[in-house]
Amino acid sequence: MVEVAAERGKQLSSRVSEEGAGWTCAQTGDFVRLKPSGQGFSWLNLGTLWRSRNEVLAGLFGDPSGKIRARWVRAQEARGIDPEFRIKPPVGKEFSFLLLGDTGEGDSSQYAVVPGLLKVGAGTSFAVIASDVIYPTGSGNEYGDKFFRPYQDYDAPIYAIPGNHDWYDGLGGFMRVFCDAPALQPKPGLGARGLLWSRPERIDEARLAEARKLRGRPSQQAAGQAAQPGSYWVIESESLLVVGVDTGIRNVIDKGQTEWLRRVSLDPRPKILVTGKPIYTGNVYKPSPLEGGGTIDDIVRDPAHRYVAAIGGDVHNYQRYPVKVGDRVIQYVVSGGGGAFMHATHTIGRVDVSAVAEDDFRCYPLRGDSLSFYSQLYARRLRMKWLYLTPSEAARITSEHVGNQPVRTLAGPVRITRRMRWAARLLGAWPWPLRLPVDKVFHRYLSELSDWDTPPFFKQFLHLSVTPGELTLRCFAATGCRAQELEPPLEDEVRISLG
Repeated sequence: MVEVAAERGKQLSSRVSEEGAGWTCAQTGDFVRLKPSGQGFSWLNLGTLWRSRNEVLAGLFGDPSGKIRARWVRAQEARGIDPEFRIKPPVGKEFSFLLLGDTGEGDSSQYAVVPGLLKVGAGTSFAVIASDVIYPTGSGNEYGDKFFRPYQDYDAPIYAIPGNHDWYDGLGGFMRVFCDAPALQPKPGLGARGLLWSRPERIDEARLAEARKLRGRPSQQAAGQAAQPGSYWVIESESLLVVGVDTGIRNVIDKGQTEWLRRVSLDPRPKILVTGKPIYTGNVYKPSPLEGGGTIDDIVRDPAHRYVAAIGGDVHNYQRYPVKVGDRVIQYVVSGGGGAFMHATHTIGRVDVSAVAEDDFRCYPLRGDSLSFYSQLYARRLRMKWLYLTPSEAARITSEHVGNQPVRTLAGPVRITRRMRWAARLLGAWPWPLRLPVDKVFHRYLSELSDWDTPPFFKQFLHLSVTPGELTLRCFAATGCRAQELEPPLEDEVRISLG
């Protein structure tokens, strides 16, 4: 069934037509019937930014995630969980699962992913959420409309690894929901960080119990165990290990987790890594440091460990970098388009990191679609009509800047004008005269300041099929348009040998 949907989806994608990108959205999708009325989310709200202050404090005064994680591990071990944090779903040599990242805003952009996910995900054995299950602070009181309600009809277990936002309440909400863990006894904070640090909300247990009923069917529970063992884990099958790593707030792997990861990686079966922070993103290499030295990518690249892919959330779009390591290729993937605002792709220059060729790089949304959407958004907000670039104009100017052919065939010849260049400059897709770093000021927060609640959304999720010899990774799009709900577009597909 998925094979048939994939073949059809290739012909319906944004790589083929503007319709596939959602530009000609004749009808909004049925996701609006799933979403709670009046539910909204905005990063322009000062209260939202204040509640998220722990990110800034961790950067200024140090990230306490490692020490708090160690306390959670000790508490879980005292409850008798598997010390190797293993999850053993009842799957055979062949199975499939879903993966989506950065889901939990609880607004239209999250719910727009659900219809296509349910259609493509029918028959999958489980799903994985990679990073930021709940925005803005991971509160256990917000899981009802941001986790249980949107995925109430997904008929299989869902596992997760936390992102930085899930850590803003000390991981209390995450551990309560996914690990059924009681709260840790609080320790007094020290210094400025302790005075300013955002404290977790007290969880309303009756409200949480009511929310759990939405995903209360036996088929939706982890078979053979009450919950996942911790914030990091390994899902075991005969053909593949899925290794989930908790990167905390500031992307450092603590000593205990590092030692566990090294042990797990010695297993002879092939593996994929799922992490809260991507190793490659925006044509930049960002391996997570290990406490004590080295990086997580040192473990991934070791041929004895047999990692074939590393998938990270945190960045709200899709990117894939096939990196040659010795005589093999490891697929490094960003998959953070599961529900939160879209991070721009048009600011990604010509790809050359780690000798990855531009023509082998994949992203969604396409750079041109990303530029066109932001030009439309800011043309309205700034009341500057000249700033708007049509999808064809944006595709033409990004291909000129990057130095490749437009991915999607343009409707006709497009001549680059002075107006188009200045519009692209302001939005970060064309260099400034004299290499002025103007874009660095505005574009650092371009996406965060641009959340929207109407299609097209340019969201995505992954479907992964596993056999003893091959892993097939597919990226499906969700635009919020009814046409793409009925037949989700396939934006990327790669087959990875497990031999």
